[in-house]
Amino acid sequence: MAEAYIVDALRSPTGKRKGGLAQIHGADLGAHVLRELVQRNGIPDADYDDVIFGCVDTIGPLAGDIARTCWLAAGLDQAVPGTTVDRQCGSSQQAVHFAAQAVLSGTQDVVVAGGVQTMTQIPISSAMTAAEPLGFSDPFSGSAGWVKRYGATPPSQFRSAQMIAERWGFSREQLEAYALESHRRALQAIEQGHFAREIVPLAGVEHDETPRHTSLEKMAELEALFGCDRVTAGVSSQTCDAASALLIVSERALKRYGLTPRARIHHLSVRADDPLWMLTAPIPATEYALKRAGMRLDDIDRVEINEAFASVVMAWLAETGYPHERTNVNGGAIALGHPLGATGARLMTTLLHELERSGGRYGLQTMCEGGGQANVTIIERL
Repeated sequence: MAEAYIVDALRSPTGKRKGGLAQIHGADLGAHVLRELVQRNGIPDADYDDVIFGCVDTIGPLAGDIARTCWLAAGLDQAVPGTTVDRQCGSSQQAVHFAAQAVLSGTQDVVVAGGVQTMTQIPISSAMTAAEPLGFSDPFSGSAGWVKRYGATPPSQFRSAQMIAERWGFSREQLEAYALESHRRALQAIEQGHFAREIVPLAGVEHDETPRHTSLEKMAELEALFGCDRVTAGVSSQTCDAASALLIVSERALKRYGLTPRARIHHLSVRADDPLWMLTAPIPATEYALKRAGMRLDDIDRVEINEAFASVVMAWLAETGYPHERTNVNGGAIALGHPLGATGARLMTTLLHELERSGGRYGLQTMCEGGGQANVTIIERL
């Protein structure tokens, strides 16, 4: 049976909004991690089969198939193609899935999966607002089929985060306590050097810029967002600038290039839920993935679930019963940032390194995505 292996995984630091990476072109940010990935693994760049990058709001410097542009900007062989994936927040996790599926199919042997996002230059939802002069205030306006099925009010991630908090009974204070713990874990991970092997410094930035020395008192002073009473910036993921990449190869490539695999792709799947709730899909997607993989959550040593909002992860924890102590152990997107198209590969990179650090065998990654979707990947450390 064919297998898909992870040989390497790395990322840039997460640069805070208007921070140390803010002025770097998206192609150069992605090129930085690609160049390092190629250099340190010894495979001739002409032998790569494809580059699959996740990216959201692909306009301006992120337009024009940014995956291909990043590879070329890195000075690598121009015969190697690239393609850009948009599954919203799960775009680069989907890139990992596509890369693994290419290898599992036997049609490709050496594939890069990753993502890039420059949110300082291209703010979230830029692609949506770009259509306003044409009379479209959101992607759903003008669709008779959508309005008939879901109504005229477009989905809102903030409203969804509020709805989840209400349904599962999470108070603002509980959300803030969760967020504070995310920052504490991230700051501790930086202090203890947990990210040192996965980060490739850039432009003088050596560590993630986003974790904050904050407090419950400071969080309590923040105003609620968009008519919510429990969702604030303090319990939401941070916008940031970052890139990430993994090297996915076949067993044939392992032998050909003398590579040592670090993990095996054990399972990959994607499911969806109500698009108006938008952020709940990781719950049924996790159940589906475990059933397909013939596993239980007890088999999983570490989980990375994207902290789009505190309520998303808290609801997942409440429904699954999985211990918080083994979930996002180095902090999540509330502290480390959520660079949209790069986040999925960033989470996978951190998950791999954490399994190696802790000695765990299986790691599960999932994340909520626009349209009410969720990818799930299970990897086995080798």
